[in-house]
Amino acid sequence: QVQLVESGGGTVQAGDSLRLSCAASGLTFSRYGMGWFRQAPEKEREFVARINWSGETTYYGDSVKGRFTISRDNAKNTVYLVMNNLKPEDTAVYYCAAANGPYQTVHTTRFHLNSWGQGTQVTVSS
Repeated sequence: QVQLVESGGGTVQAGDSLRLSCAASGLTFSRYGMGWFRQAPEKEREFVARINWSGETTYYGDSVKGRFTISRDNAKNTVYLVMNNLKPEDTAVYYCAAANGPYQTVHTTRFHLNSWGQGTQVTVSS
């Protein structure tokens, strides 16, 4: 059973940075695409970033391009999200996701096909 545990959330001020981590177990991590999503109150879940199994290919949502960076350490079974120049509109629960099969990428719209962590809250004050 896939388990994803996020950490690193918190409350920061606009312009600050945070690094989120997601520790994965129950899968051969180095073979799975991973991603980050977020959901603000009363809003739909939103794609943030994804990375392929090897770490060579990344893709970002328009709202975070140039500010957020996704990376992975396959030796530690961990995926990271570095968030720079945070804005109040980045406030949300951030979720880690794993693809539903080896060498696949996370789905950015068909959410039910991904495996999910429990989320970590990020709050950005102005």
